[in-house]
Amino acid sequence: MDNSELSPAGPSRRANHLCILVHGLWGNPGHLAYLASSLRNKFSEDKLHILVAKTNSGTFTYDGIETGAERVTQEIETCLKDLGTTVQKLSIIGYSLGGLVARYAIGLLYSRGWFDKIQPVNFTTFATPHLGVRTPLRGYHSRLWNAFGSRTLSKSGRQLFTIDSFRDTGRPILVVLADPDSIFVRALSLFKHRTLYANIINDRSAPYYTTAITYTDPYVDLGTLNISYLERYSPIILDPAEPASRKPVEAPLPFFTRISNSTQALAARIPLYTLLLILIPIGSLVWTVNSGIQSFRSSKRIRLHEQGKATSGYSSYRIPLLVSENAQNAANGAFENLNRVQSQEYLSQDSEEIISAEKDENSPEKSLLERRISGGELKRMTSRKSDYPILALSQEQFLMIRNLDEVGWRKYLVHIHNVGHTHAAIIVRSAKPSFDEGKVVVRHWLDEEFEI
Repeated sequence: MDNSELSPAGPSRRANHLCILVHGLWGNPGHLAYLASSLRNKFSEDKLHILVAKTNSGTFTYDGIETGAERVTQEIETCLKDLGTTVQKLSIIGYSLGGLVARYAIGLLYSRGWFDKIQPVNFTTFATPHLGVRTPLRGYHSRLWNAFGSRTLSKSGRQLFTIDSFRDTGRPILVVLADPDSIFVRALSLFKHRTLYANIINDRSAPYYTTAITYTDPYVDLGTLNISYLERYSPIILDPAEPASRKPVEAPLPFFTRISNSTQALAARIPLYTLLLILIPIGSLVWTVNSGIQSFRSSKRIRLHEQGKATSGYSSYRIPLLVSENAQNAANGAFENLNRVQSQEYLSQDSEEIISAEKDENSPEKSLLERRISGGELKRMTSRKSDYPILALSQEQFLMIRNLDEVGWRKYLVHIHNVGHTHAAIIVRSAKPSFDEGKVVVRHWLDEEFEI
């Protein structure tokens, strides 16, 4: 769909509902073409305005969540001013990193008084890494990836791996975005519907635990599960009431049968492994060099943006992020001693993560740590889903889960079968037949969740 068709000008001025779509990292408005066209096919121009954000496209997405959100907010405000008083409702949809940009943007809109005049209706994310993309796996390879990956995407990379210190808060931006006393959570709580869609497997850009805002992953081995689907959306959308149950444990195969099966499986993968041994070093070198160039360019854009030289109007978005002065003071020291590096895949009840949190409960700084999760609460959280192991997330990530879950979400889990990388398929990011399963996801969203 041509972006001009989505313009708020023309006959659609009669509509009283504006819906904004925000794409992800390295993205562009074309990635959201199927979402936009599906919205338009269901809701005519006299029912719904559609704005596909475009000012934060391509490598501009390297520049940080807040920078992208300020660009997008300026687009939204320009659109709202052009439309005048006809708009009475607002919805915002974020894909991948766009969901985090959207969460920041609604905080800016809230602080500038827009939600006093306009009703927030639908807030939806598709495959958004709400907890960042830090890998909760054990071993040196995971620590290496967490260290290396965070430094290849400029400011956005540091933020996604939660190694940044955001402005004067002294905390990662993702933690600030989930602070109950922040303008971002206040804004999010005003939306009538808060919905997320998360791939259960094969999302290599934004894994299940972060897109579903959870600390377990039952879907590591689907062969051990009986999966239940919503009847009209089978076999794609899992039934939220009872998405999965464990299969009865089967007797193990004989030893020599297991050896034979493993040998056959390894032999079948040899051509793939050989190809990867050739392509991965070449691809990694090209990716690293390009990331370095783009990070350098991004740092220049960020400096211009911060100085107000990139374009006009962004300085007006530099507003207090926390609602109360007490909340700001509490934030200053809340996360100074958090251990962000985990050396294990899962946590046990006597893990170092929980023990260290319990020790901090007796700290003389406890009065300044009200936003911090306590050891006792961490134990209660990690005992709720005892059927599945607890991922070795950081305390920051556990805190984000608690705070975001308290806001309340309708969570839909997505099982895409036909592609090896489901991140693009969930929104039908391009017109590939292999992405057709994503059309079921979009149909569910429009038929069951999106309120006009």
